[in-house]
Amino acid sequence: MGRSVSLFLLLAAHLTGVAIGQTLEKIVRTLGDTVSLPCHGIPSNGTLPVVQWLKDGGIAASRNLSSVLSPSGNMHFSISDQGNLTITGLLLSDEGIYRCSDYVLNRTTEKQTHIQLLIVSGPTDVSTDVKPAAALPNGTLFVQKDSTISFNCSSESYPSQVLSWVFQGSLLSSGNKSSLEFSIPSIQPTNQGMYSCISQNALSNQTASKSTSLLVYYAPDRHPECYCNAGNDSLQLLLHCSWPGSYPLPMLHWEAQLDARGTKQSILNVSVTAESLEVTLNRSQLYNGQTVECKAHNQVLNSEAKFCSITLRAPFPQGDPMVTVVEGRNVTLTCSESSSLPPAKTTWRRKISQEEIVPGTKYVVSELGPAFSLQIVNVTKEDEGPYFCRSENPLMVQELEVYLTVKSSESYAGGVVGAFIAALIIGIGIAIGTSAYRNRDRICLGGDFG
Repeated sequence: MGRSVSLFLLLAAHLTGVAIGQTLEKIVRTLGDTVSLPCHGIPSNGTLPVVQWLKDGGIAASRNLSSVLSPSGNMHFSISDQGNLTITGLLLSDEGIYRCSDYVLNRTTEKQTHIQLLIVSGPTDVSTDVKPAAALPNGTLFVQKDSTISFNCSSESYPSQVLSWVFQGSLLSSGNKSSLEFSIPSIQPTNQGMYSCISQNALSNQTASKSTSLLVYYAPDRHPECYCNAGNDSLQLLLHCSWPGSYPLPMLHWEAQLDARGTKQSILNVSVTAESLEVTLNRSQLYNGQTVECKAHNQVLNSEAKFCSITLRAPFPQGDPMVTVVEGRNVTLTCSESSSLPPAKTTWRRKISQEEIVPGTKYVVSELGPAFSLQIVNVTKEDEGPYFCRSENPLMVQELEVYLTVKSSESYAGGVVGAFIAALIIGIGIAIGTSAYRNRDRICLGGDFG
């Protein structure tokens, strides 16, 4: 075992040029810098005439200390009055083990210090590549949701480097190669953020990095949602379109045309970058059967536009136009309206002046789905006349007129008796006629009818 250790030490000394027991001092400098190597072998009285600097066993530079150093001596290698070696503009070839010695006395003692000069370079030229990705004008990259994204990073560094990909402070991948690549399959919005490639020189620990901001864009597969209703003013139509779930915000566009005498005229052409768009149209811009359309698309992804549309319908109330009731009884007038879009507001009115009916003990107004009912309690002769089922939406007003006839109870009773007598007479006539027909042969031959 002891012999193996001795052999290892001898081999190490041979490779480095450093004898066993001698000191090895390491100095690390950057490529292109200037370094000064101290000469520990010269006595402090400075009586030695000539100093030599050896590199890896060969002479690198020498100087007679008794001479004055001229400005022209400031070259790549230069020796100061104290015997220190200055190297200007370090090159990779300057790496090695240096030592200074007295050329005259050739002093090389076991206590002499050897200096190992190590050159480092970089990291520089850190570059990143994200595919497939597109760039915004400000340089930010964006990709489409669910796509597979590849990240690549490279850098120049000597003698070696460690590359790392970091996302929002968390390490994703690392390696000691000249380039480092990893991928994210089916990228999601949670993967959106800042990606940084960090290069660290393995010897100097110097670092350099490059960061890339990555956005994940997406658009919903569904179509936008459209609906309409009446505004605060019954003459106004409120159109609403929404398409949530798009990043960045989608472009929404409402459009409508007015068909005037067969000529299409644009009356609505409004766009906005938002999740929803609300616009208002006046009655003068509307007609029955008109179609308004909202288009939505993600303008960055240039995806196919999706749309929704609304076909406007005027109200059309329906019901029995004539109702008869006996005085003193209750009667219910009904109408239905289900075709209008936006849904119409339906009310009951009475008389030619169209007085609005106020619900109470006399009038009971109810609504069940599309059916609208008006119950009149304890009908009197004064209740007779026209009633109007009035439906209105932003397109127009439509009315169903229902005429109520009120009969008195006496006339109703007389009518019942008259109807009974008339029915009785008709019945007797039918019976006599039937009997005469059956005995027509006897009547014709002169026989008794009885």
